[in-house]
Amino acid sequence: MKRVVGLIILFFLFTIPFVLLVSFQSHDYPYDYEQLSEDERLVIRFSHVVGEDTPKGMAARKFAELVKERSNGYIEVQVFSNGTLYKDGEEMNALSRGDIQMIAPAISKLTNYVPEISVYDLPFAFHSLDEVHEFTDSEAGEILTDQLKEHNLYAIGLWDSGFKQLSNRIRPIQHYDDLKNLTMRIMPSDILAKQFTVLGAFPKEYDFNAVYYELQKKSVDGQENTLTNITSKNFYSLQDYLTISNHGYLGYFVLFNLDFWNSLDNDVKQLLTDTFLEVQQWEWEITKKLNDETLQKIENCQCIELHYLSDEDINSWEEKFNPVYDFYIRKYGDQFIKELPKFRSDT
Repeated sequence: MKRVVGLIILFFLFTIPFVLLVSFQSHDYPYDYEQLSEDERLVIRFSHVVGEDTPKGMAARKFAELVKERSNGYIEVQVFSNGTLYKDGEEMNALSRGDIQMIAPAISKLTNYVPEISVYDLPFAFHSLDEVHEFTDSEAGEILTDQLKEHNLYAIGLWDSGFKQLSNRIRPIQHYDDLKNLTMRIMPSDILAKQFTVLGAFPKEYDFNAVYYELQKKSVDGQENTLTNITSKNFYSLQDYLTISNHGYLGYFVLFNLDFWNSLDNDVKQLLTDTFLEVQQWEWEITKKLNDETLQKIENCQCIELHYLSDEDINSWEEKFNPVYDFYIRKYGDQFIKELPKFRSDT
């Protein structure tokens, strides 16, 4: 009964929209385009698959609002959240066809295009979000995003979702051996698959929009995700145990169709870039805030059993994952691993 009451409380906590007041500097443009038809305006269709009240969902709305305001209505970013326009496995093809102009896929979804980008998926590759941002802005990070251009993709920047946690319905995950024989949902990434097979678990790929259904019908025992994704999609209601492991980074490269981007006037590119960089900084800050608040609400609801990995646990897990790094190096070399902040000699 206590668990049921806790789940009800948590449901209402996470279905109340976040109200955030953020001020940005406005830019003046000489014309008001509000009365133009869609054919006369510049319309950018932006599809994503997560909830509106996740950091990505909120940033997408903020970006659209500011672009419309700063262009006096000439540029309209139409945001389609929760996979309402295209599902998780459909977005990349829709972007390639030009049916939409903008998406924000999880980095793991890009490994089919640039396999080396799976360096972001390595377990415990980063110990803070600042380290992620540092790597992305480095020469190594720029090499990886530049390779996306070969597939008609332009990465304007990076949005965080945060660090992933482990949930399942079978038993508490207190030691890595507790994952043995569990079936875990993953995103498409050979590194994520290796991460679980090294621990004796069975990884299964499913699109994000299918995770709730697969958990519900018990075709998988558990999954890894950030706290805001776990709660916004109600995964926690189908799981009994949650381990705060912070074992892997989950983020999104925000992509334009490159042909579309190249067709834009320089002043439009500048407006979009400047606005995006402002929103990106805001999104990074709100990601940490929302994940911290979400964890506090989960603790308060007492509706799922929580376990935290200690520093000693993390050191043990990191050592256990060494074969995953060896696997990456055998396939893709060590160029990008050497540039991770934790391995750089100058940090």
